[in-house]
Amino acid sequence: MPRRRALLLLLLLSMSSSSPTPASARSAFACAAGGSSSSLPFCRRSLPARSRARDLVSRLTRAEKVRLLVNNAAGVPRLGVGGYEWWSEALHGVSDTGPGVRFGGEFPGATAFPQVIGTAASLNASLWDLIGRAVSDEARAMYNGGRAGLTFWSPNVNIFRDPRWGRGQETPGEDPTISSRYAVSYVHGLQQQQPHGDLKLAACCKHFTAYDLDSWGPTDRYHFNAVVSLQDLEDTFNVPFRACVTHGRAAAVMCSYNQVNGVPTCADETFLRGTVRSRWGLDGYIVSDCDSVDVFFNDQHYTSTPEDAVAATMRAGLDLDCGPFLAVYGESAVAKRKIADADVDAALLNTVAVQMRLGMFDGEPAAGPYGHLGPRHVCTPAHQELALDAARQSVVLLKNIGQPPRGKHVGSSGGGVLPLRPAAHRVVAVVGPHADATVAMIGNYAGKPCRYTTPVQGVARYATRVVRQAGCADVACAGSQQPIAAAVDAARNADATVVVAGLDQKVEAEGLDRSGLMLPGRQAELISAVAMASKGPVVLVLMSGGPIDIAFAKNDPRIGAITVVGLPWTGLVVRPSLDVIFGHQ
Repeated sequence: MPRRRALLLLLLLSMSSSSPTPASARSAFACAAGGSSSSLPFCRRSLPARSRARDLVSRLTRAEKVRLLVNNAAGVPRLGVGGYEWWSEALHGVSDTGPGVRFGGEFPGATAFPQVIGTAASLNASLWDLIGRAVSDEARAMYNGGRAGLTFWSPNVNIFRDPRWGRGQETPGEDPTISSRYAVSYVHGLQQQQPHGDLKLAACCKHFTAYDLDSWGPTDRYHFNAVVSLQDLEDTFNVPFRACVTHGRAAAVMCSYNQVNGVPTCADETFLRGTVRSRWGLDGYIVSDCDSVDVFFNDQHYTSTPEDAVAATMRAGLDLDCGPFLAVYGESAVAKRKIADADVDAALLNTVAVQMRLGMFDGEPAAGPYGHLGPRHVCTPAHQELALDAARQSVVLLKNIGQPPRGKHVGSSGGGVLPLRPAAHRVVAVVGPHADATVAMIGNYAGKPCRYTTPVQGVARYATRVVRQAGCADVACAGSQQPIAAAVDAARNADATVVVAGLDQKVEAEGLDRSGLMLPGRQAELISAVAMASKGPVVLVLMSGGPIDIAFAKNDPRIGAITVVGLPWTGLVVRPSLDVIFGHQ
């Protein structure tokens, strides 16, 4: 955002030439044996985490403290403390969406797991835990290699109430109970919290609360006021967050951009300090969605001065600002007595204590319990097999009926079209805008997968010959020049046809909600035309994060089967649907 860049420039200009170097993903290990601070109390592993954090905070100047209130926290060289980037992401695998993760060198990518909306469809809590554990191994390995942080702002447990929401793909869905189970299982897998409180990673449940609108009509998330009854908050929107904290014991909660009943969530003391911290007992930190404090000051005009905004959010219970706002205006807020030094200290105690629980002040990571994790623990065969299994469990079969008579090529095992028999369907036409999908399978908040397999490549493993025709130039499939005729011709001459259609990030994404639930452009026309012409069975495969109205396909007897594969985003992504399409070979 331009606004954020301006604030960053102001922050840099306010820092002296002796200011600390920019934050990196990994700290400088102030407590390494023989280091300048190794004998100080905050380096004593025998002390409780909060006692160690209190000692460190007590040694800081006000200027040093406010520079620790933001995601790109500055180092404190005189104490041997390095800078740290709090913002890392792991929604469905280690992701470089946030600045805390940097792929490259020995870590070119990470295991890709299905987008959350698909994984949740498995209804398998043990699977969610296993995915979290695999992600935590890879994240710790990258941290050890200086390529990631240990504080991951995942999972997203917002309730997917409006099916047009572009970020619904990130969530476990519209059901509070399933979302709660998912939150607890995934957080347990990520954190692997020990009885004494030590953490492998620090998870963060977001975005609190009643957030399921990004940009729809004249309203965007920066100006949206969700009017919600207290009962709806308790029975619906807050349910997964409560489970995340009380049962999952998540190390963090993120407040959202929107207002709820006229109050920005990041300035709502009843929500943050009253509910999350006091009622639910959060043992960790509360962080803003990125630039949320700036948003409620500059966009929502909730306070009259920047210092009032600092006071509103810190008194409400915010501990960490994703963005530079608190670092820019924190000192002046104290100087103008909007907040006290004690308010800053209280916030830092919550963040630094989490770092202590992660072992970030215990010397080099190689000496810790996860020091053995390295490049060989990323993209392992076991993790990729788990991703494959997760994708397989995510597939939803919506339709599977017998095929109308069409001649000698008709027929399949069982009472429906699926599974197809490769011996009877040697030539398969793969058509649709997602026939050659790679990045489109990833969804949002994704990293760099270990590898891709396109639908065409996947089908080619089973069929004698594959004929590929997109039928649409892209997912939008708009205009009169779409190559639908070529796809129809391919289907007419194939023994079976697989149509791979759906949505992508140009249709549904963060910052982009849909206006309806139909397939974009002429996709439906393509599907119906191909089904009309195909001499063999027709299978419709849908890739999307949000729901699609496909009543036309459900009611078309020429379309024998429909499967929803979501956004499976694994390097072996196509095989799960092929297990349905072709069966195990």
